[in-house]
Amino acid sequence: MSVIVTDTGFTPVADTTNPALADLGAGAQVDLAHTDDPAALKDVLGQLTLIRVAFPAFSDGRAFTIARRLRMMGYTGELRAFGHVIADQYGMARRVGFDAVEISDDLAARQPEDQWKFRADWKAHDYQSRLRA
Repeated sequence: MSVIVTDTGFTPVADTTNPALADLGAGAQVDLAHTDDPAALKDVLGQLTLIRVAFPAFSDGRAFTIARRLRMMGYTGELRAFGHVIADQYGMARRVGFDAVEISDDLAARQPEDQWKFRADWKAHDYQSRLRA
């Protein structure tokens, strides 16, 4: 099992089905690997309600770039990071365009909800806002 982390805390994951790209219809959901090219979704972005982007390790940041590229391409649906994202990366995930992070129950036990909620005020904790003050 896993949990979804948002700015308000933890919620359980609803069961999701991920169709093949050729079978997409309105309301479809897609999983992307950290090595996939988001440009492959260019023609179907308007049909997607959820895109999950994999983080195979917390030290691999390619999924951050994928999220940013999807938002720049105009994707407005839910964008979720899943895999090994740690609480310290939550602010960056939100800044690049992720709406939520999906983590395993084991990771949630090691990094409880209060650690993620501490970083939920991600807009106020960037170097640019500190420079403007």
